[in-house]
Amino acid sequence: MLYQLYETQRALMAPFSEFASAAAKLYTHPLSPFSHSPVSQRVSASLDLMHRLAKEYEKPQFGITAATVDNIEVAVQEQVAMTKPFCRLLRFKRFSDNQHALAVMKTQPTVLVVAPLSGHHSTLLRDTVRSLLHDHKVFITDWTDARMVPMEVGAFHLSDYVRYVQEFIRHIGPNVHVISVCQPTVPVLAAVSLLASSGDITPRSMTMMGGPIDARRSPTAVNNLAMNKSHDWFENNVIYRVPPNYPGAGRPVYPGFLQHTGFVAMNPDRHVTSHYDYFLDLVRGDQDSIEGHRQFYDEYNAVLDMPAEYYLDTIKTVFQDFALVNGTWQVEGELVRPQDIHSSAVLTVEGELDDISGAGQTKAAHDLCSGIPKAHQFHYDVPGAGHYGIFSGRRWREMVYPRVRDFIARYDANPITAAADKPAASPVARTAPAKPARKSPALAVAKSVTKAVAKPAAKPAKKAATKAAPQATSKTAARGARRSA
Repeated sequence: MLYQLYETQRALMAPFSEFASAAAKLYTHPLSPFSHSPVSQRVSASLDLMHRLAKEYEKPQFGITAATVDNIEVAVQEQVAMTKPFCRLLRFKRFSDNQHALAVMKTQPTVLVVAPLSGHHSTLLRDTVRSLLHDHKVFITDWTDARMVPMEVGAFHLSDYVRYVQEFIRHIGPNVHVISVCQPTVPVLAAVSLLASSGDITPRSMTMMGGPIDARRSPTAVNNLAMNKSHDWFENNVIYRVPPNYPGAGRPVYPGFLQHTGFVAMNPDRHVTSHYDYFLDLVRGDQDSIEGHRQFYDEYNAVLDMPAEYYLDTIKTVFQDFALVNGTWQVEGELVRPQDIHSSAVLTVEGELDDISGAGQTKAAHDLCSGIPKAHQFHYDVPGAGHYGIFSGRRWREMVYPRVRDFIARYDANPITAAADKPAASPVARTAPAKPARKSPALAVAKSVTKAVAKPAAKPAKKAATKAAPQATSKTAARGARRSA
């Protein structure tokens, strides 16, 4: 019933939102007599704010049409590499006529970015993808809004998520490097563990960023809610069925509007201040600040419905039973054993001020992956970074990405094998990698990876709510491209 009431309210507010938008322009257009009123700017700003508070936010576009490879601008085209009922595997294909750029791109590492299925769309990782495209071939998971998936497709469980990741890894091939951000760190580690246990291919490296591998460590408000409420409470209070005006009518979901309410409730003062500042920027005509606010909230307010089965499975498996760290998690009868992974290097990244995934939760992966030689396990605490700061914004681009890039380049040029490596005494590699057998442009980066990747983790500071706005700018695509990599 709550979902139906929300849809009714949204339908009623839609015409008022459009009216507010039109009226706001009426008070600022130079040919309108209303624009000459002494209070025109304040009236227009008020109406514009009303429009943005009442409008519906649709899924944003990645909007990445160009990237720079070795100081050469190349065109980027978004392609669908594989389609599943609840997810699309996207590839950002790069094109160029420049022979040097083509030669570089063909030898660059391939990366699979597993985006979170936790309320926001995969476009939240736009800045992550944009940075990776300079030095990598990039794939990303694009999860489908559950209200758009018909009931006859069937349910979607956490185990299905794990199987999807496995299919994507097999599709891309054995030379892939996997990056998981936030929620998918758990199912990605499970997927790779099961691949290793069955003797299947595993990624050359795994980069896990800000995820709840062990939610018992430094629990945050998000963790406490999941741990202190019963499974029945979640099922009875946050699960609703999709209304009949969507393709997925009747499907049980955790609605996006409830998730958005929870996001805002975590930092209400911050959002009130942000919108008041937006109002003042409109009055002053500060276009840069206005555009920055709009870009952030266009992304932040665009949410999707999650399948109920998947959401409830995650609550129970990750936050209540701690099945991964306790060694009791079974996926379709197969026990998840991270200790079976031997040939995938691992890098964990945590934000010093992360208020979503607490200090030590992601780092716990190192204890679980005991089969990986310690010389190939790395950890990095990002000073001053909140949850979003580890994958978006200035800290991501200047502090995190160089380490991730060098880590991937190292193990793409010189992949590890279980038979050849012996465990080292230190959990952090301190020496340069051995000279690889084959040559690659990536070696220029790989040869200088030592301290940047292997720096010991700093002690985490007191947590605070810090988030960085996702970036949303892109260059114009190069025209006339005929070749690709």
